Amino acid sequence: MTSIRIPLQLTQKGISRDDKLKKSIDAVINLIITTERFSTPADPQFGFVFNNLRFEMFNENEGVVYDSGDTDFMNNIQNIYDKKISGSSKSINTFAAELKSAIEKYETRLENIAVAMTYIREERQIYITVKGTISDTKEDYVYNQTIRVWN
Repeated sequence: MTSIRIPLQLTQKGISRDDKLKKSIDAVINLIITTERFSTPADPQFGFVFNNLRFEMFNENEGVVYDSGDTDFMNNIQNIYDKKISGSSKSINTFAAELKSAIEKYETRLENIAVAMTYIREERQIYITVKGTISDTKEDYVYNQTIRVWN
């Protein structure tokens, strides 16, 4: 089985494909994490809402993002400023749960998805770990990414 390569690459034979399933899934998850919500006209819900908050103030003690007041476009995302940065997708009041929801919607080749986000204050980094099972092969899947805190 081959998957479409992301980012899309056109060749003389059409859209470029990738034989490595894990690499293809990694690319989709990376695309979800790095894309702001509401930035894709074809599907405004695509992406991870955390990137929409990159210019907001970050409270390191509480582990939340403050509302700057100029966030009209965020009104349809309920309680976004109450979500914790560190946490797992088991808790609905975390950004990890938001990311899990996006991955479940857009990366259907994974099942039993669990997401953890850990903020390390001294490093000013957020570590993201996505775990799951590849649906077709039943292999364990792990994806790791780091986000630098913008403060």
